[in-house]
Amino acid sequence: MLLASIRDAAQRLIAQRELDALMRTCRHMLSARGEANSAALAAQALTHYSRLPDAAHTGFFQQLAAGFNPDPGQVLAAAQRYAEEPGAERLVELESVCEPPRQELLRRLNRAPGGTAAIVSMRRELLGALPANPQLVAVEADLLHLLSSWFNPGFLEMQEVDWSSPARLLEKIIQHEAVHAIDGWDDLRRRLQPDRRCYAFFHPQLPGEPLIFVEVALLDAMPEAIGPLLAKDSPPADPRRFKVAAFYSISNCQPGLRGVSLGNFLIKRVAEHLRAEIATLKTFCTLSPLPGFNRWLDSDRDDVAAQLSAPQRDKWQAARAALELDGVKMEHRIAQRWQPEAASEAERGALLALASIYLRATTPAGDGDPVAKFHLGNGARLQRINWAADLSRNGLKQSGGLMVNYLYDLERIEENHQKFLDGTVVHAQAVARLA
Repeated sequence: MLLASIRDAAQRLIAQRELDALMRTCRHMLSARGEANSAALAAQALTHYSRLPDAAHTGFFQQLAAGFNPDPGQVLAAAQRYAEEPGAERLVELESVCEPPRQELLRRLNRAPGGTAAIVSMRRELLGALPANPQLVAVEADLLHLLSSWFNPGFLEMQEVDWSSPARLLEKIIQHEAVHAIDGWDDLRRRLQPDRRCYAFFHPQLPGEPLIFVEVALLDAMPEAIGPLLAKDSPPADPRRFKVAAFYSISNCQPGLRGVSLGNFLIKRVAEHLRAEIATLKTFCTLSPLPGFNRWLDSDRDDVAAQLSAPQRDKWQAARAALELDGVKMEHRIAQRWQPEAASEAERGALLALASIYLRATTPAGDGDPVAKFHLGNGARLQRINWAADLSRNGLKQSGGLMVNYLYDLERIEENHQKFLDGTVVHAQAVARLA
């Protein structure tokens, strides 16, 4: 016990020394006027940061939050001068004094070799520390602001990932697939056949590191279920029959870039690329999970009812009654091995009606389905709800096996996007007829 205490005290002392050295280097870097040695100072600072134990990284973020803020007196004085003389010169002055010094510090850290990757990793660690340290929210805002600029889609390169790609990259695709797990090399090989495509965004400062990737199936019709798309032994389709490009999985590879808009731009760029490459493609859609549906079914009834219009509320209550959800929660039914193939027509109709209400009524709200919010906010249209589309354990747990097709009409994406921002879910009449 005594030795362990001594060892812990020694480690804390070493960590504090590294943190002190890191902060001295950071202040020196900010005070240095010339840029000749800025990369060396940045590299030195990142070396000190890398030597810190993971638990000590929060101490660095806390110092950034407390000691690198704008000067309130300077901000107030500049604001008053701008209010009295609202010209361009005063506005530039105000913007200058309002920017936290830590933003410039982070920009200078980015000059080090590998600085961009280090800052992305830094934000991943900060996001993990944020729930227990809400005072770090301003540091998080600064990091998100800078990374959103540095990873602007205009700086990103889209590449196709195929079977001839480097093994290290293929391993990362297997590792980061977040929607439909890849079951080894045979599974990956099938997903990279000519009727399957995988595209990823890359950044020049992170060579060989995919930021986000999307998987696409080239088909003759809009898909109704995920099983046939993932079947490892299915033969490749005839390219002459390609009419539909179905996006069936999109996965982020960099947790430190959470909240940076990447996926929406990747889908649109891939759609434009495929349309130019394959003249027979006329339809671009998704086959998407419905991850929030069962949770919504089992949530507080009064909270749900408050989100619905009177007609929707009547249909919602009738569908719940048909499913007897007030007696047995959907979570319990799934645990008892409920299967959509065994459901009665009444159960099927009720569950589809509830899914239609859920997607159309709650998606624009803050707690709406995250996948629906992504695609509808990206300008897609809610096209079809598919029964028994995902019979995997996770598919049943999340949505009773339901999946959704969102349609990307490339000529109407901006119009649909604006409607969603205004609170309207653009949807097909077939979805409305379900409820």
